[in-house]
Amino acid sequence: MRRTVLVLLALLATLAAPVRAERKQVARNAILVIGDGMGLAHLTAGLVAAGGSLSVESFSVVGLSKTFSSDRFVTDSAAAATALACGVKTRNGAIGVDASGRRVPTLVELARRKGMKTGLVVTSSITHATPAAFYAHQTSRKNEEAIAVDLVTSGLDLFIGGGRRFLGRRCDGVDLLAGLETAGYELVTDPRRLAAAKGPRLAGLVADEDLPTITDGRGSYLPDAAKLSLSRLPGPKGFFLMIEGSQIDYGAHDQDAPRTAAEVVDLDQVVARVLAFARTDRHTLVVVTADHETGGFALTGGSLEKSTVEAKFGTKDHTATMVPVFAFGPGAATFAGIYENTGIFDRIRAALGL
Repeated sequence: MRRTVLVLLALLATLAAPVRAERKQVARNAILVIGDGMGLAHLTAGLVAAGGSLSVESFSVVGLSKTFSSDRFVTDSAAAATALACGVKTRNGAIGVDASGRRVPTLVELARRKGMKTGLVVTSSITHATPAAFYAHQTSRKNEEAIAVDLVTSGLDLFIGGGRRFLGRRCDGVDLLAGLETAGYELVTDPRRLAAAKGPRLAGLVADEDLPTITDGRGSYLPDAAKLSLSRLPGPKGFFLMIEGSQIDYGAHDQDAPRTAAEVVDLDQVVARVLAFARTDRHTLVVVTADHETGGFALTGGSLEKSTVEAKFGTKDHTATMVPVFAFGPGAATFAGIYENTGIFDRIRAALGL
């Protein structure tokens, strides 16, 4: 009997060891994938549109994030992204500053201090609220020309998205596109030429503002840009990469269920590539989440066989509903449970040892 008990205890210890190791292990790299506005209904609509399954289903660690900002029950993207990027609650509209307007360091800045490479990839303007919170410090998300100045001096190794006009056709007449090249960036304005870039730093400004929607012909831009980033950023000191499916939010604001689902499927293709990289690398933490829920999206019917959903929207704006968090890799176990959105910053920072 005693021998049987000892064997069972040894077996339990063996099974628990990977979890304990995952909690303690420091990651070399971290990839944060954000589905802007993506709640559980959005994910479910994407799952149906994709034929019944998504790559996020393979994550074994799942949590929930509370998205309230410092001054509003319902957050905007600026405050929500600042919570993810900087670990502080701030007021709606603020970028990279706390509720008092003081600058706070971002994950990009903390990673750079450690010598890590950093990158951002989005389907919106690179000066839009979510990506801006990872490199800029402005009291208002509306100050996109000032945010563009912060971009040029950010030290990012790679950024890919729209927003070219905020650097090249500015009210102050300053040509920040020339400033990018002075700062050592290879400027690429055609998404088809991104892979051919050879410079040490890549500025992919591939649209004047937002890129087209997935239903209007954006094609494989986002998965391809993610793949390119994963070929350029790895190095001995690691990297931090944020990838945003920005236009899930746009589809929900427009109350367009099929387009919303198609944007989720597009982002899930990114998740598949990121997970493949992380499984091979074995030193990379992957976190998939949303900044908030958009639309009060509800699925009222549909057909798995036809890959269609019937849906209703409660609002054309954001809601305060909690959003899902998925994690894989070193430190992933800490993402289980329910916590404030600032906790995602805290956990990534701890996993990277920043």
